[in-house]
Amino acid sequence: MNALEIRNLKKTYKNGVEALKSVDLKVKQGDFFALLGPNGAGKSTLISSIISLVKKESGSIKIFGHDIDQDLSKAKTTIGVVPQEFNFNIFEKVIDIVVTQAGYYGIPKKEATKRAEVILKKLGIWDKKETQSMRLSGGMKRRLMIARALIHKPKLLILDEPTAGVDIELRRTMWDFIVDLNKAGTTIILTTHYLEEAENLCKNIAIIDYGNIIIDTSIKNLLQKVDSQTLILDLANPLDIKPNLESCSCKLIDSLTLEVQISSKKTITELFKALSAHKIKVLNLRNKTNRLEELFVDLVSTEHKEGLK
Repeated sequence: MNALEIRNLKKTYKNGVEALKSVDLKVKQGDFFALLGPNGAGKSTLISSIISLVKKESGSIKIFGHDIDQDLSKAKTTIGVVPQEFNFNIFEKVIDIVVTQAGYYGIPKKEATKRAEVILKKLGIWDKKETQSMRLSGGMKRRLMIARALIHKPKLLILDEPTAGVDIELRRTMWDFIVDLNKAGTTIILTTHYLEEAENLCKNIAIIDYGNIIIDTSIKNLLQKVDSQTLILDLANPLDIKPNLESCSCKLIDSLTLEVQISSKKTITELFKALSAHKIKVLNLRNKTNRLEELFVDLVSTEHKEGLK
C-alpha cells in the first residue's frame, strides 16, 4: 500500500495563482521522502491540501487508502504534522500541550500521559514537562512540536522545515531520533532548505516548481545526473596565478584558496596528480556545495526559464 497517493491535484487561488497544476505523486509505505521546491513553488499548498487545511480544486488524495473526500477522519488519524511555524499555546505547559493533543484522537489521559513521557524522554525534554512552552529554547520548541505530532502514533509523519533555526548539534540529535522512527516503520515526508539533510536522509525525492512536479525519482538516480562538482582547496603555499589544469576549471579565491570544478568522470586522485605536477600541495579539501544543491539550483533555474517563455 502507498502511504500517500495523489492524482491530478489542482488548486487555483482566488487571485488567479495556479498553485498546483495536475500534480501526481506517490509515496510508498515506509519511505523517507523529500519534497523540495523554491519558495512559492507549491510545497505549502500541497502539504496543506494533504492535511485538508486547503480545499483542493479537483483531483484525489488518498492516505493509506483513505480518500480524504470520503473518509477524512480516518485519514487524519494516520497523519502527524510538524509545521514550520510554532502554533501551540505559549502559556501552556509542555506536558499539557502533548496530552491535550492526544485527547483530540480519543486517547484517554492516563494512556496519553504514559505516551508523552516516553516520547519526551526520547526527545530529551522530559525534564521540561512542567515548563511553560514560552520559556523553551527554539530547539526545545521544535522537539515539542515533534512530540505533539507523534502522540497518536501516526503512520505518516510530515516534517515541514523541522530544523529551521536549530544549531548543528541539536539537528543531528533530532535526525537520529527521526531516522530510528523511520526504521521502525513510520513513513516520513520532509521539506527542508538544508539540502544536505535530504541527500543524507531520504530515499526518494520530488521537486515541485510552478505548481508542477518536475522530478520524482530516487535520490540515488537523481545524483547520477551530477556531471561535475566544485571543490575548495586550502593550499600549503601561496599562488600568484591560477594553475592551468587539464579538464578542470580553476579560480583563485585568494592566494591560499583555490576553487576547482571537475567532471564527475574525473577522480580526486587524478586531480591530485595534476596538482602535484604543478607542485601544489593541498592541506584541506571540501565541497563548495553538496551535490543535491547543485542539481536543485540547476533544475529550478531551468524550470524558471521555461516558465518565462
